[in-house]
Amino acid sequence: MTDLRAPELTPWAAAAIAAGLFAVDPAGCGGLVLRAHAGPVRERWLEQLRQLLPSTSPMRRLPLHIADGRLLGGLDLAATLKAGKPIAERGLLAECDGGVAVAAMAERLTVATAGRIAAVMDSHEVLLERDGLGLRVPTRFGVVALDEGVTDDEVVPVVLTDRLAFQVDIVPVGIRDVDEPFWTVDDIVAARNLLPQVEAGDSVLEALCGAAMALGIASLRIPFLALRVARAAAALDGRTQVSDEDATLAGRLVLAPRATRLPPMEPPEDQQEEAPPPEQQPPDEPPPEGEDQQTQQDLDKPLEDRVLEAAKAALPAGLLAQLQLGAMRSRSGSAGKAGALQQGKSRGRPIGTRRGEIRAGARLNVIETLRAAAPWQPLRRAQALAGGTVKGPRVHVRRDDFRITRFKQRTETTTIFAVDASGSAALHRLAEAKGAVELLLADCYVRRDRVGLIAFRGQGAELLLPPTRSLVRAKRSLAGLPGGGGTPLAAAIDAVRELAEAVKRRGETPVAVFLTDGRANIDREGKPGRPKAMEDAVAAARVLAQENFTTILVDTSPRPQRSAQELSQAMNARYLPLPYADAATLSSAVQAASS
Repeated sequence: MTDLRAPELTPWAAAAIAAGLFAVDPAGCGGLVLRAHAGPVRERWLEQLRQLLPSTSPMRRLPLHIADGRLLGGLDLAATLKAGKPIAERGLLAECDGGVAVAAMAERLTVATAGRIAAVMDSHEVLLERDGLGLRVPTRFGVVALDEGVTDDEVVPVVLTDRLAFQVDIVPVGIRDVDEPFWTVDDIVAARNLLPQVEAGDSVLEALCGAAMALGIASLRIPFLALRVARAAAALDGRTQVSDEDATLAGRLVLAPRATRLPPMEPPEDQQEEAPPPEQQPPDEPPPEGEDQQTQQDLDKPLEDRVLEAAKAALPAGLLAQLQLGAMRSRSGSAGKAGALQQGKSRGRPIGTRRGEIRAGARLNVIETLRAAAPWQPLRRAQALAGGTVKGPRVHVRRDDFRITRFKQRTETTTIFAVDASGSAALHRLAEAKGAVELLLADCYVRRDRVGLIAFRGQGAELLLPPTRSLVRAKRSLAGLPGGGGTPLAAAIDAVRELAEAVKRRGETPVAVFLTDGRANIDREGKPGRPKAMEDAVAAARVLAQENFTTILVDTSPRPQRSAQELSQAMNARYLPLPYADAATLSSAVQAASS
């Protein structure tokens, strides 16, 4: 069996250990984020987790677009209409009491749904106050968030991951790498019985908190989750006291995946304090050498240092290099550019209901209408009998009961590229700008966004490519773009604004990307002259800013230009000075700024 405290663990071994520790204390550990593609490896891991859980522990799957009524509970419509009084229905979170909830495609969970799950995990109860009901249902459970994201930008909402102890990645694991579980269900049951007696000293908590701080982990929940994991590890080993090895294992599994920086480097040897001379060894006891000496030195280190070393050992080498260069990017955004959210009456994804009337194309939600009417049936039947109506409708529905379904959809995004093809740009960065635009066009094509291309040089701006999804047409137009002439920046800004307004009138979301050095020398009338040209460009930029479009200005000059900075401020654009960037860097920077 794999050594749980080995310096390195395979991805499957780490996932198997996390499954065992989670099974011991699901509610205490919170759960784990399992980054894996759908397939036999992920199903084998879930099956092993199911085998480790006692038979009395439920395991429920949460669909992606689960309604609040099914998630938290609500009015049981059929039972209410039959009984003539409100009857409550248990939600999935209440059904998971003592077990595990498996959230499918958790990277696509809405922040609202993730927040509701997190609130129940914090309070250990479902507070139900809707449909004429007021109930508190106690429930304690753990969550397995299945992360099927393809890119690093597709992540589970932070409000949920902040409450889950483990973050496990088994994407690199093949089916041949899958091994048997380290424990049996009897081991888990014995550890659960011993867990209330497990204690941890103050030094363990201080070491975990110090290691979390050194690794740049800001959340206070994470060290306490690591302490829970250390207690579960001690219980699995049959001990009632958390050892230093348990703390280092928790640091490796809980703290390492959340590291945002490397801990401070040790001072150079010439700055370290001179160590005191070693004590004289008895002649019959030679000093330890080799591995034994190194082991003794490791044991003599403070616990916090050992936890830090265990966490650093669990970090991939590539990640360490990124942290050292300061290039670690937060995985908090979403991939690509998403269109603006737009609420409608008949199209999109349902986001709930509201009270309303059936008019102007609104869609009646029959189920929610009956839910609103159900609690009032006894009173309405009594009123009907008092009014002399002997035989009325089986269900009394009034106008105030009508519930209209609300929908939400994302509009399509149209990215408008304005490329500076003047003499200064051609001299400096036109080739890189063309390469960056080609990469961005390919990215827009993958997302099925529309793209438009405007080039400005000489005395005006020209629409080379109206908004289209044809990648071939876009590349052909860009390839034939010549360079040279003046810089009519004001004309380019006006052309972008007019095209963006047309895009917005079609119900789409425009995003404008300017690639220029910002050195205008042709005014609106097509006459040369830098002062008047810059004045016209700034005036056009201020008009564009009033439209509140998402705008990015990429300064492609060899050195950041003050004129480009002032222009970006005037148009309220995101300024990206990239004096030494190639086409790939330009493309990545624009994607990050517009996401």
